[in-house]
Amino acid sequence: MLDNAINGAVFQDKEPCAPATVPLSDTKGRDPMAETPNNAGASKAANEAQEAMKKQIAELRREITKINRTLSDRAEEAEGWYDSAAERASRAARQLRSQAHSVTETVQQNPGTISSAMMLGGVLGVVLGIVIAKSSEPERRWF
Repeated sequence: MLDNAINGAVFQDKEPCAPATVPLSDTKGRDPMAETPNNAGASKAANEAQEAMKKQIAELRREITKINRTLSDRAEEAEGWYDSAAERASRAARQLRSQAHSVTETVQQNPGTISSAMMLGGVLGVVLGIVIAKSSEPERRWF
């Protein structure tokens, strides 16, 4: 053994030892490590863990299939709701369009009547505003 001092630390050089070898003639084609009780227990535990993982994966696949089925059912239901809502909105838009068209035709055919009605409505609105303003304020006396 040699002692070398590097940066205040002492190291000992040892000669490397040869790795232990197992003669191949004793194994007869078998894995010598698999025959030990520790490895057999580890292999059994690994197999059990692998089987448990396979079961969990199968269960997760079944759950994913159920979720996909539920999502497709909900998508079909939502599509039905969307189609009915779109149809109702389309009918309402057509009805509004036809009513607007009839009002436009009436205005075009009777411009004097419509302008008179608008003037009368404006005058009534102004009068109503004045009445409400006078009734809500108390009378002011300046003297």
